[in-house]
Amino acid sequence: MTYLPPAELLCAGHGVGVPEVHLVPAFLERLEAERLFRQALATLEWQRERIVLFGRAHRAPRLTAWYGEPGTAYRYSGVVRRASRWPALLRELALEVAGRTGWRFNFVLVNRYRNGHDMLGWHADDEADLGHRPVIASLSVGAERMFRIRPRRGGASVGVALAPGSLLLMWGRSQRDYKHCAPRTAKPVGERINFTFRLTRSA
Repeated sequence: MTYLPPAELLCAGHGVGVPEVHLVPAFLERLEAERLFRQALATLEWQRERIVLFGRAHRAPRLTAWYGEPGTAYRYSGVVRRASRWPALLRELALEVAGRTGWRFNFVLVNRYRNGHDMLGWHADDEADLGHRPVIASLSVGAERMFRIRPRRGGASVGVALAPGSLLLMWGRSQRDYKHCAPRTAKPVGERINFTFRLTRSA
């Protein structure tokens, strides 16, 4: 069954000029976002993984962690990430995001950007594990960073500032028709943590 975000959640946010991509700027209140940021920094099992790009292995320019329901996994960049069991912090957060969006999630990939040099290149979350029309709920805490999205067929990109506590929703054809990134910045910025909730079919 396909769920659409509740009308009241969409009314609390706004579109970003891209179909089936929606930003909720204050999904979490400021103090809640700050508390989540501190807890995630202190308790999650951060790794600097190796990824495969164009047949070559590289050290990822960010730290990552991944968690989910027992038996879940997610394949990307030539590597299978088997989920560690939800810690209480992320289990509760996944339930809150699911309850307020109407979508179910069983896996979260967490990215930690330590400074402006850490980044995520152009890509789409279109792996087979995520199904035909993936739903991604991306929650940001810590420093504000820019998110960019552009059509696969070419054209200008759209920039969206992801403030702490904001939730970016992508669903429908957004992964098929667009790519997105979190680019580097020369501006002095603090650390940012991004929780990308998804439903993976692998088990």
